[in-house]
Amino acid sequence: MSRRICFMPSPSAVEFEAQRSYLTAVAYRMLGSRAEAEDAVQEAWLRYAQQTQEIHDVRGWLTTVTARICLDQLNSARVRRTAYPGEWLPVYVVKPDADPADRAELADQISIALLVVLEKLTAEQRVAFVLHDAFGVPFDEVATVLDSTPAAARQHASRARKAVADGQVRHTAGLAEQRRVLNAFLAAAQDGDMRTLAAVLAPDVVAIGDGGGVVRTALRPVLGADKVARFFTGLLTYRLAEVTDIKVDPVVVNGSAGMMLRGTWPDGSPLLVVSVVAVADGRITGIYNQQNPDKLVLGSAF
Repeated sequence: MSRRICFMPSPSAVEFEAQRSYLTAVAYRMLGSRAEAEDAVQEAWLRYAQQTQEIHDVRGWLTTVTARICLDQLNSARVRRTAYPGEWLPVYVVKPDADPADRAELADQISIALLVVLEKLTAEQRVAFVLHDAFGVPFDEVATVLDSTPAAARQHASRARKAVADGQVRHTAGLAEQRRVLNAFLAAAQDGDMRTLAAVLAPDVVAIGDGGGVVRTALRPVLGADKVARFFTGLLTYRLAEVTDIKVDPVVVNGSAGMMLRGTWPDGSPLLVVSVVAVADGRITGIYNQQNPDKLVLGSAF
């Protein structure tokens, strides 16, 4: 009679898996890329598995290790991104438009608008802000990550907090309101209706495109309702008129309403653009167009 052999995970593996989603959330807010966040967490696991000393606070130890890995990556990425062609946007994870039952989960996700502001911080400011303000890590532990004093860690977080408050695009509307405003914007832009466009764009609206040097897009942010309205009217009524089999799907990106444009250019190359919006007081305050194919991770429905 054969005997079934069961392989049980080690206690350390069980403890780590209990923290994986939390660590990934921490790393994603620091790095702005789900894949890079998962790599950082996996590296933390390798270091954890090689530990020979007893760890009394597993979550605290793993948070510190993961944050240090992210800090190293941020300092390295800073050099690469100074040479990035045009504007830089985070990696988009695109999902189908959410059912009401799914929206509670989406509410906990970090918006593209906030990730764009976090990208402008120094590595130390970003780590301090994410650890303390987002996850409540005490400043003495943040100081350990930054190899600094608690006072210095507190100052990094304070400067980051001010930069976020000063630079973050307003984004307060719920998903249903975002979708309504986005649909009104799309219809008005397609019709060339400048009056309706002006009604759905905030006066200080900003539009940012990321083509990664691969796809043609605006190399600088487009600022103000008039310029944004003219930019998208021209884009939809003239340039995209060349695209065949064009299709627009409602999507969700980081908990915010967006749209996916797909089609084929006259030369046979594919068109793929994902736009996500920030909305406040019934108007669009930010539009973020991701066209870099390396930064679009499509959900299973697509």
